[in-house]
Amino acid sequence: MIRRLFGPAAVFGVALRMFVVIGYLVVIGSVLGGYALAGGHLAALFQPLELLIIGGAALGAFVVSNPGKTLKAVLRALPALLKGSKYTKARYMELMALLFDILTKARKEGLMSIEADVERPQESPLFQRYPAVAGDHHLIEFMTDYLRMMVSGNLNAFEIENLMDNEIDTHHHEAMVPSHAIQKMADGLPAFGIVAAVMGVVHTMGSVGKPPSELGAMIAHALVGTFLGILMAYGFVSPLATLLEQKVDEGTKELQCVKVTLLASMQGYPPPIAVEFGRKVLYSTERPSFSELEAHVKQKRA
Repeated sequence: MIRRLFGPAAVFGVALRMFVVIGYLVVIGSVLGGYALAGGHLAALFQPLELLIIGGAALGAFVVSNPGKTLKAVLRALPALLKGSKYTKARYMELMALLFDILTKARKEGLMSIEADVERPQESPLFQRYPAVAGDHHLIEFMTDYLRMMVSGNLNAFEIENLMDNEIDTHHHEAMVPSHAIQKMADGLPAFGIVAAVMGVVHTMGSVGKPPSELGAMIAHALVGTFLGILMAYGFVSPLATLLEQKVDEGTKELQCVKVTLLASMQGYPPPIAVEFGRKVLYSTERPSFSELEAHVKQKRA
């Protein structure tokens, strides 16, 4: 039903959200279930004040250690973690079909024929034929900037390749900032768990006059802080940073596909061969076959 109503992309997005939720449920179920099966009392783990100490300290340190632009980038990135990847085989086929059409037009009619398309891609029928990629501002900007250089005159392919590499590296570094920030917060959570545990021990030592049963309960509550810090770090926060890093790698791979295709064209290869260069760069899990891409290009051109 979901596939019929919303298409494969929506199904993949729902599946990814379910995997994230299922993963968290497995973490919670395994830890708490094993503890309960060993005879532990789950009520002893419910320590909201420990969570306040650990979570509040981690959040405060996160705000202090990151500038405003990093905090905004993290807030923008978090919702994307529960969405399906947009870098699918269908998107890559759209991208390479667009590159094929642009390079074919430039080869048949001359580079000046694509000047209007490059200057105003939002108004270009050529770009609007491929809405899946035309709506990605950064991708289209990257593509049109180098097409504009190609139109402007003779260029040294090695210098352009170096410039492309530098821009892709800059984009990758900038996109990785939220992942690094989240990972650093995850790295600090076990230490804040120890802080909460030490504070519990201090509180216990200040109550030595109480009965042994009460002191034992207080020590147990203090040790929960260490447990929560480690669990939150490696069971919840760190996996989010890893997932975000994987999404960034996919975005970088798409730019590398465009780079290789344009460089192949600059070196004189015909559009079908240039696009084949770009196809070979893609990950095997999303890479369309030669026949799939050829059929898609023919369909679009028809």
